[in-house]
Amino acid sequence: MLICSPHLDQTLDSGRILLSCEDQPGIVAAVANFLTDCKMNISSLDQHSEPQPGKLFMRVAFSCADSSSDKDVSGMQSQTFCDDFQNKVANPFGMAWTISDAKRVKKVSIFVSRHDHVLLELLWRWSNKTLPMQVDQVISNHQDLAGMAEHWGVPFVHIPNTAATKAQAEQRILAMLDANVDLIVLARYMQVLSADFVERFKNKIINIHHSFLPAFRGADPYQQAYDLGVKIVGATAHYVTDTLDVGPIIDQDVVPISHRDQVVDLREKGKSIERNVLARAVRWHLEDRILVEAGKTIIFD
Repeated sequence: MLICSPHLDQTLDSGRILLSCEDQPGIVAAVANFLTDCKMNISSLDQHSEPQPGKLFMRVAFSCADSSSDKDVSGMQSQTFCDDFQNKVANPFGMAWTISDAKRVKKVSIFVSRHDHVLLELLWRWSNKTLPMQVDQVISNHQDLAGMAEHWGVPFVHIPNTAATKAQAEQRILAMLDANVDLIVLARYMQVLSADFVERFKNKIINIHHSFLPAFRGADPYQQAYDLGVKIVGATAHYVTDTLDVGPIIDQDVVPISHRDQVVDLREKGKSIERNVLARAVRWHLEDRILVEAGKTIIFD
């Protein structure tokens, strides 16, 4: 399967390939030889082989061998590059693959409700260029964080969302999103998205859940953790699916707690790991480091 980025209609001089296929001899050589023939320099190559069911996963980052050149890839347009890779490399090995322009900044929309800590972390990292993204807007079902978005110069859109108005709210949200949005980040957006909405953006919606999944799914996980007397609490960043809190996990972390901690303490301790876990997951997506296979993720970090 070929998914060639719609943004590769311009000349390609730096890119990333993510691929998967049946594990067999010659795959790395075929990819490397193809890029060499195109006068490309491989800046990084990472691979992982799964014995069961015998699949290989790979990420390759590459650029023009002549960094001073202002020409496109060996005089070829990027679509030609994609077509050649499909015919010469992907087809013989039965690869599923994507290619992306490494220099194109991805478009991101952030969804929030009332909690500000993860939104603040994302905007701070974006402002100091450690998250390479274009923040199109912050969308919220409440108005509490409008001032924060305004402070960072990001458009804020208030779209109320209740059980009775969910369908209409999602239609308004869809109208606000760029057709080529690369990622939607649920930064403590306390609403369940419909199955149709999720399917439209498959593996393009990242949520931060304030527990160490699969433990304490659903509402108020810190209260659930306190009630059971656990000694650690965690946070999980995952891709959203049509089943609540069971999507492919991207990153997780935990912090220790004690019998002295109350629910309010758990929530406060959890904020830092929520911020960091979500920020890492977003960065890995932006840098094309994630492959999803059979409900799990392969992270090339």
